[in-house]
Amino acid sequence: MGEALRQSRPAHRVPFAYNANHSYLQYPTVRLSDLPKGSPAVVDRVDDAHAGDPIAQRLRDLGFVDGEPVRVVACGPLGADPLLIQIGSTRFALRRSEAARIYVKAEAA
Repeated sequence: MGEALRQSRPAHRVPFAYNANHSYLQYPTVRLSDLPKGSPAVVDRVDDAHAGDPIAQRLRDLGFVDGEPVRVVACGPLGADPLLIQIGSTRFALRRSEAARIYVKAEAA
């Protein structure tokens, strides 16, 4: 109890942590729409609503691919649409329904 977790990042940028016993702890996967404002995360996957989903493909084309660092910069009034998302040095405004298709692994701040 009280052991501080040390964070490490492998070359492929999937987040994980390990404790003093060197047992690995995977960070939980959450929807980008549920990520708290300012919290660092890494993209895990984009879910397709159906085969050949054009919105999911467009999100991948914009850079929402496995291993990319991402964060929620701002939210609309009263937590509504749109969400301002930063991936790399680029910012996008996404609807909450679009952000809900993107799963991320939250990192320790």
